[in-house]
Amino acid sequence: MTQSALLVMDVQRGIVERYATSANVLKPFQTAIDAARGVNMPIVYVRVAFRAGYPEVSPNNRSFSAIAGQGGFTELDDATSIHPAVAPEPGDIMVVKRRVSAFSGSDLDVVLRALQVDTLVLTGIATSGVVLSTLRQAADLDYHLKVLSDACLDGDPEVHAVLTQKVFPRQAEVLTSDAFAEAVRREH
Repeated sequence: MTQSALLVMDVQRGIVERYATSANVLKPFQTAIDAARGVNMPIVYVRVAFRAGYPEVSPNNRSFSAIAGQGGFTELDDATSIHPAVAPEPGDIMVVKRRVSAFSGSDLDVVLRALQVDTLVLTGIATSGVVLSTLRQAADLDYHLKVLSDACLDGDPEVHAVLTQKVFPRQAEVLTSDAFAEAVRREH
């Protein structure tokens, strides 16, 4: 018997604002969340945020040291809150990470193991960032993986297509949020 969890990764105000091309861009995320809630599947929201003063950001880390230099994305910054269109509800799990992968600098693996989760359903922004990094690390940790291709966004549509059509299928089942919702309904 498998226990699945839906991961909603980096769907934060400050990140959605950078990647959103329309008001409907978060609809596939909501479809997946509604389907998971309908069958009591654990929903884990993962957000990237840093402590005040950025003690966890090395000057060797190009991306995060640039953020630290500009300020923002601290734990209390509104930009790190989950976007209201996909807001967590009581009982959902919140995880804070300090790197690109949802596992790096977080207690995600501890939470998943305590819940006896062996299958991860990945959604997130960006496809070439958190989704790719988390998929690779989760595969190395022996999780079964699913990626919801329309509940992943990337600034480069070509990179998104290559990852979801060619790279991810090597380690995960890739499907749409509607297909996931239908499969969940059939299984339960």
